[in-house]
Amino acid sequence: MLLSLVYLLVRMLLRLLIPDGQGEAAKDLEIVVLRHELNVLRRQVKRPHFRPSDRAFLAAAARRLPRTRWDRFLVTPRTLLRWHRELVRVKWAHYRKLRPGRPPLPAELRELILRLAKENPRWGYKRIQGELQKLGIKVSATAIRKLLARRGLGPAPRRGGTTWRQFLAQQASGMVACDFFTVETVWLKRIYVLVFIDLATRRVHLAGCTSNPDGAWVVQQARNFASHLHERAEPLRFLIHDRDSKFCGPFDEVFAAEGLQVVRTPVRAPRANAFCERWIRTVRTECLDWLLIFSRRHLERVLKIYIRHYNRQRPHRALQLLAPEQGEFERTPLPVDTRMRRRDRLGGLLHEYFEAAA
Repeated sequence: MLLSLVYLLVRMLLRLLIPDGQGEAAKDLEIVVLRHELNVLRRQVKRPHFRPSDRAFLAAAARRLPRTRWDRFLVTPRTLLRWHRELVRVKWAHYRKLRPGRPPLPAELRELILRLAKENPRWGYKRIQGELQKLGIKVSATAIRKLLARRGLGPAPRRGGTTWRQFLAQQASGMVACDFFTVETVWLKRIYVLVFIDLATRRVHLAGCTSNPDGAWVVQQARNFASHLHERAEPLRFLIHDRDSKFCGPFDEVFAAEGLQVVRTPVRAPRANAFCERWIRTVRTECLDWLLIFSRRHLERVLKIYIRHYNRQRPHRALQLLAPEQGEFERTPLPVDTRMRRRDRLGGLLHEYFEAAA
């Protein structure tokens, strides 16, 4: 009964105020009705969702209404001010884009860089830069780093040099180093590998693999390597190796007969033979750690393929991103949209890129 009585009183009051249902009074009543409906919606919806166009209109309208009327909005005054600041920020961001600056990388080049990074997750920025430079495409390492960072591709691990490495780099023109490392087969059989590395050119030579590195075998590998020393343009002066007992006296005598001075590294100082140690780490992380070796012959085939790739295709930082056997020659820049072919080695473990034939 009370609700019906209130209804009749309100109806009679509105009839007296707005007898014909038109005019300014009718508009005021319409506003009152809309405000009441807004209050009803507020009681039902906890957090309304606004489109960008809704935000832009409400933020613009709020600038023309006094602060005392802002309580009519579905959002708080703080939200309206934040929307307005976002509109201003978008405006000035658009102006900044119009300013001149370094042009972005072409889309084809960006796709090529991302392809190299995804297909070779262990390559760093400089390695990708060297691979592109080998193809005749010049791009800075900073641009590569920023592109990979924007696409969520992090950097590859980097390892700094050492004092011994800096010293050897200055004296590398007449030095060669050698070292042994071991590989375990799937049958848990240990195989010893002897390698030589030219410190000036970073060229690696595989001496041989054996499960029994006795004195006779080691001396024979020394003779085989020494037989090619006369082909060098500059004679070697020093041979560096550690104090492993496998490097016997006759081994040193072979190189002494060729005019080389044998330098033995200090005890338990692998950094003194840093170039060999670093290459052994490289061949393990890029090749051997990802393969199962079954026999000595299998290991020899794998190492020959990898060393050929390392000497002819893999860019090297110390050689200004050239391969050890690539040498200094005039490279003709290739168009960015040039089609590239990929050659797989060791079942797709290694990738080599070159220009596709027309």
